[in-house]
Amino acid sequence: MTAGRRKTAQSMSGEPRHAGRPELPRIGRLLAIDIGDKRIGLALSDPTQTIAQPLATLTRRTGKRFPLKQLRVFLDRHRPAGVLVGLPLCADGSEAERAVEARTIALSIADKSGLPVDLCDERMTTARALRAVRDLGGKTRGRKGEIDQLAATTLLQTFLDSRRS
Repeated sequence: MTAGRRKTAQSMSGEPRHAGRPELPRIGRLLAIDIGDKRIGLALSDPTQTIAQPLATLTRRTGKRFPLKQLRVFLDRHRPAGVLVGLPLCADGSEAERAVEARTIALSIADKSGLPVDLCDERMTTARALRAVRDLGGKTRGRKGEIDQLAATTLLQTFLDSRRS
């Protein structure tokens, strides 16, 4: 393993697990966050945690902090029972700088909101969202915000489906 990368602790299902964090509740809406350098996609589940739907796209200037005040508006409005943050792992499952940033953001959200927050492997969510739009005959050019929302929706729906199986 190279410097700056480390293996992720994983549960039996292969999902990242974090010691000392409460598990996300199985009842109530969950809000998912797909963190990007410029845009942050948000998705929200229904209260039964069956279906995920796109919610919004937050923006931040490159190199600036995560827009927690913008997120707070959605947390207050939708009152989720928990938050799922995408963890950008490397292809081999190790963590690099972006994963460390996601962990830091997740801790900050948990501290500021008081909600349970967990991380979930987000590899390929944006690629799957792009492919889905193209498969349906849609254009992806100029739709980056929508793609980020779809990536968060893919992350959340995958998580919800894995909990039911």
